[in-house]
Amino acid sequence: MTTRRQALARVAALGALPMLGSAAAQAYPNKPIELIVPFAAGGGTDVLARALAEAARPHLGQSLIVVNRAGASGGVGWAELINARPDGYKLAIITVEITMIPHMGVVKFSADDVLPIARLNADPATIAVRTEAPYKTVEEFLAAARKAPGDLRVGNAGPGSLGHLAAAALEDKAGVQLNHVPFRGANPAVLDLLGGHIDAVAVTPVEVATYVQAGKIRPLAVMADKRIAAGWEQVPTLKERGIDLLVGGWRGLAAPKGTPPEALAVLREAMARTLREPALRETMAKQNMGEGYLDEANFKSLIARDNATFRELIQRLGIKPA
Repeated sequence: MTTRRQALARVAALGALPMLGSAAAQAYPNKPIELIVPFAAGGGTDVLARALAEAARPHLGQSLIVVNRAGASGGVGWAELINARPDGYKLAIITVEITMIPHMGVVKFSADDVLPIARLNADPATIAVRTEAPYKTVEEFLAAARKAPGDLRVGNAGPGSLGHLAAAALEDKAGVQLNHVPFRGANPAVLDLLGGHIDAVAVTPVEVATYVQAGKIRPLAVMADKRIAAGWEQVPTLKERGIDLLVGGWRGLAAPKGTPPEALAVLREAMARTLREPALRETMAKQNMGEGYLDEANFKSLIARDNATFRELIQRLGIKPA
């Protein structure tokens, strides 16, 4: 027979269950979080990820451990994210390329297979050469391309990367033919440019900022609607040079689908706070890395828009992986 004391104990235990669930949810994160960077170390995405990891620690209470998984223009790292256990302890940096490479057949997944958390920054594409190159302006570069179709070697971060599509779009707009040279990330491409093995790179400003400051690389133009700051004030936009072309990239944070809502809420709040950190913003400015925080809803809308834009561009130009 159940006594009054036993009945009260059961009621008390049942009443405590929601509190226990709440406490468990609040415990996230209770160990370090792995952050996949789907490109080689030293590139712009890697630079941002490492700065983000340092700035986020006070807001997460745990470390973000950066792990590089380069290959397939981001596809290798994103495949790992998609197949990861959705517990909030494996995240990845996603970039605009996730809206490009699926339409080229480089990967079998799409942008819909990851769960966006927040956009971290936004940058235009740029065309840059060595300072000792004979091309002082983008007009001179394009004139050389017209004179010798297919001879100018332009490096990019891989088939279907932002640089690849930016250079392909420039070919289309300017009526030239370039020789696209893919690398396993932007940094290897830039290093080959410095070594004189290629003629130019199509990347974002952060990937060449250090070398521009050192006087080793000359950006010819940015594919933005207006000039950018931090030492690039003298670099014209393509639109100023009569080429109506805007191509830009972004970097964001994503989780596997099925990640618990409690973990996502923690990550969203932590990212919003982290991106306001003065030290992180200073690092981004020094690296010519544009700010561009977007919350989850606006980030998802941007991804959908870019997905449609690049699908049309890839299909219209018949762009292939190699």
